[in-house]
Amino acid sequence: MAPKESPCPSRDARVRIPAPAFYMKFGGNMKRFKFLTHTADAYYVAYGHTLEEAFENAALAMYEIITDTNKISPSVELKIRVEGFDLYSLLYNWLEELLFYTDSERLVFSKFSIEKISRENDRYVLSAKVRGEVFDPKKHECRNQVKAVTYSQMEISRKNNIYEVRVVLDL
Repeated sequence: MAPKESPCPSRDARVRIPAPAFYMKFGGNMKRFKFLTHTADAYYVAYGHTLEEAFENAALAMYEIITDTNKISPSVELKIRVEGFDLYSLLYNWLEELLFYTDSERLVFSKFSIEKISRENDRYVLSAKVRGEVFDPKKHECRNQVKAVTYSQMEISRKNNIYEVRVVLDL
């Protein structure tokens, strides 16, 4: 069986990422994520009251770069389990695993529920449920094809009891 095409197979000269000031809010005035300025790729910071919430919002921001997540129906549910030797590799593997399903099954996601991030035998483990649907060009805007997650400028920090996760995606 031949692999399926990515939902946004070609990249035109204009990268369509919401303006750096664009962000999504939740619960009061806290931002979920914010796009940052980058010369060629997509760069953003995601926030959360917990590390799990920050990782969920990092995934949401990635899919907002691909399409309008408000138009994704949560009709398909997958269980995801990834591991990493540190939190950076865990974040990388989490986002790459989601991209794998986008590239191979044409799935796009809008709901992310990380059950837990734990430490097992000197490894970090993330267990989650994600919801979305198959990309439909009649319904979903094709903003960008994300080629890969990168370690470039990746940061995971905690400031004033808020977790911040910074990610650069190769477009």
